[in-house]
Amino acid sequence: MGQHRRTYTDDSKVGGVDRLYAPSATQGSVAKELGITGTQLKSWRLEIEAFGSAEAKRRQKADAAELGRLRKDNKRLAPEVEILHKASAFFATRAVKL
Repeated sequence: MGQHRRTYTDDSKVGGVDRLYAPSATQGSVAKELGITGTQLKSWRLEIEAFGSAEAKRRQKADAAELGRLRKDNKRLAPEVEILHKASAFFATRAVKL
């Protein structure tokens, strides 16, 4: 049978990286304790340092999703706004002629 890829929550990653800062902790010993490779633990640490925290990473992902949704809405609404501008201009010129 093939191996299954394990997934870890952001909280478990932060907890694992926090263990690195304990006195006499080494990357190898913490990785062995967690059942992961030292390389995996290092990538978690670099990921957390790059984002500042797991919470910052979640916020960034949520902001990116919201930005995508807003861009999609903007693209959908732009033609409607164009039609309303044209209708407004049409009725404004008709009102002047009356």
